Amino acid sequence: MKTIKYLIAFVLVLLSVGNTSALPRFALRMGAQCSDCHVDPTGGGMRNKGGWHYGLRVLPLYSPRERDQNLTMDDLIGKNIQFGFDYRTQYLYSQALSKTAFQKMQGSVYLNAKIMDSIDIYANYDFVNANWEGFAVAHILPNRSYVKAGTFVPDYGVMLDDHTAYTRGGDMGYLFATNTRQGLIYDPRYNVTGVELGFNISDFGSFTVSAGSPVSLNFDSDPTYTASLKFSPVIENTVALMFGGSFTTFKGPLIYTQVPSEHKVNMYGGFLGFGVGDFTLIGEYDIARDYILVGTNSSAQMVEASYVLMKGLEALVRYDRFDPNTSITGDDVSRVVTGFSFYPFSFMEVIPEYRFQFDPAPPGQPKPKDNSALLQFHFYY
Repeated sequence: MKTIKYLIAFVLVLLSVGNTSALPRFALRMGAQCSDCHVDPTGGGMRNKGGWHYGLRVLPLYSPRERDQNLTMDDLIGKNIQFGFDYRTQYLYSQALSKTAFQKMQGSVYLNAKIMDSIDIYANYDFVNANWEGFAVAHILPNRSYVKAGTFVPDYGVMLDDHTAYTRGGDMGYLFATNTRQGLIYDPRYNVTGVELGFNISDFGSFTVSAGSPVSLNFDSDPTYTASLKFSPVIENTVALMFGGSFTTFKGPLIYTQVPSEHKVNMYGGFLGFGVGDFTLIGEYDIARDYILVGTNSSAQMVEASYVLMKGLEALVRYDRFDPNTSITGDDVSRVVTGFSFYPFSFMEVIPEYRFQFDPAPPGQPKPKDNSALLQFHFYY
């Protein structure tokens, strides 16, 4: 029985250790907005011209243009259609089983048609996870504010590049001892079909609000409503700040919870970050009411620090914690993630990482040894 539990744990780790493509630490480091590098104004997915050139010239240790001055590169098909992709694979070690495995993680292909300067039609399909997004975004409101309609990820909290953070999706909705979620709802399968409004209330402030029906199997009925307020001022061109809060409410029976009937969940939280030179620090704390059990609160938190050691190489440390029931002690799970992001050439990333896992022990048993290590390869365009 113990071996079966370890096997299930290892398989779930294989399924869950993955990434999306938004990097809030880059925005803090550059004193920029998510929309400066991504087609989606709230970040993630396909890179626009600014994000494409950032990956070409700024991030890597070496750029193709430094080696071949005659090499011409662009991301256009014709005049108005832009393409891109993200492919991730990794080599993973599980301490629980003392075994290793190779895993394909992401195979996203992007297309964006620019109808006019203010209107984009965007599509994203992930062949590995059979997941898709598609929407039109029109910057037709005052101050480049926008209307977005289609299928997309709601704008909640800090959209980290690692969805296994407990403030995003956690370990794909499993906590082995109690069969409950181990993180919030924003795993790679989660998006909604609906409408989002984004208001640029100043040069460094924005407010988004959306309503949509979840596409994933986590919900059966009723739209999800999400709102987020974010400020990102830069002080004397030296210190970049990011702070704000988010709220979402949804109704429906969640898979992998102990709640058998449809119920309403309210989730809210705040986030804060700053960047000084090559150093960034980002944190988020969230409360989810009636998330695991009706009448209880769950909490998720994250703190991530990064530092650029040299061009093309940065070190990262992140602390994650999820408490399924804040009124009970000893049921929380946490981890410390340490690693590096190495960009040897344009559009290539190598991530060695080690994860120290701190999970509660089953009654009468020692704490499980669930640490893991990975070597991830990321190719994008």
